[in-house]
Amino acid sequence: MTPSITLSAAPKRLPVGALLALAMTGFICIVTETLPAGLLPLISEGLEISPSMAGQMVTAYALGSVLAVIPMTIATRGWRRRNVLLLTVVGFLLFNSITALSSHYGVTLVARFFAGVSAGLAWSLLAGYARRMVEPDQQGKALALAMVGTPIALSLGVPLGTWLGGLVGWRTTFGIMSAMTLILIVWVLVKVPDYPPQPAHQRMSLRSVLTTPGVRPVLAVVISWMLAHNILYTYIAPFVAPAGLQDRVDLVLLVFGIAALAGIWLTAKLVEPLLRKTVLVSLATFAAVCVVLGLLGRVPEVIYVGVAVWGLSFGGAATLLQTALADAAGDGADVALSLNVVAWNSAIAGSGVVGGVLLDKWGVASFPWAMVVLVGVGFAIAWWARVHGFRPGARGAR
Repeated sequence: MTPSITLSAAPKRLPVGALLALAMTGFICIVTETLPAGLLPLISEGLEISPSMAGQMVTAYALGSVLAVIPMTIATRGWRRRNVLLLTVVGFLLFNSITALSSHYGVTLVARFFAGVSAGLAWSLLAGYARRMVEPDQQGKALALAMVGTPIALSLGVPLGTWLGGLVGWRTTFGIMSAMTLILIVWVLVKVPDYPPQPAHQRMSLRSVLTTPGVRPVLAVVISWMLAHNILYTYIAPFVAPAGLQDRVDLVLLVFGIAALAGIWLTAKLVEPLLRKTVLVSLATFAAVCVVLGLLGRVPEVIYVGVAVWGLSFGGAATLLQTALADAAGDGADVALSLNVVAWNSAIAGSGVVGGVLLDKWGVASFPWAMVVLVGVGFAIAWWARVHGFRPGARGAR
């Protein structure tokens, strides 16, 4: 009798090329958003406007993302997925090109608004697209790879854009962004698989998604965590000034970016077996960093170490929170992820207001303690949401 031989199925390889195309889309989203920050003097001179008016290019972009993401996501649910992805990329090509060529401030603001619309739709699409490409037990790793463009853009986008602007001019810099989107269009067509739209009977209304158990707790953690993070990130220059690092902000942000990349790598290892614990440990670590910065924030070495640990704890935040949100929402994942875009960008906008009030009334020394409160709220919500939202155990075992 011939003995039977059992062969274990080899794990499927991640579609790296396709996932990196999604990462490139995220990179373009972030760089397009932040590029004016490093080019304000050049844009101001080129359009003959004040620096504050030039700064509204960032505001217009953010408004486009927040206002359009939910209706655009719902409107395109009946489209094939790659067509929606290509629509967002073509949007960047068109509106970055208009920004590069426009000599009229009003036209430039409209172009920035619609570039933000493209970004909002992209952010609602990327996580679900990455999860769809792989088996359920690989979704966390796939999402981590698809999100890797974000910390790279955050750490390198503004300094690289500033350097390019000084070298070739701000208009050419936006033109380079358009050229990158042309490359991305070909990349998507060659590497990214297409998928049919979600069947009509499976599409959930916005109200149904919002009332799905677990969705609101995850969104609440998104707001509290991102609000705390962006208070420090937005006002990092005045915060490090008491430590004598006002001329080394670029280096501080580079340390943050490198640590955030390490955080993404670490999250890719932990998101499948330990999503809940990783969220709680990340929040607790950030809270501890805030306390240390509150007590020793005038010591340069403490700033660098604290920023590194902060980046490590934050790098995987997008992966962790979007995975938890999509898991909780089920068939309503696309709509839930559009709500995530609104929550995330609202926290960014809110951090500017809250941080500004704290700075004017109590100075930068108040930042860490306000952040501890916000992170503590996020930790408490995540801890409480163990049944729905942030469930214990391995994802595949649920």
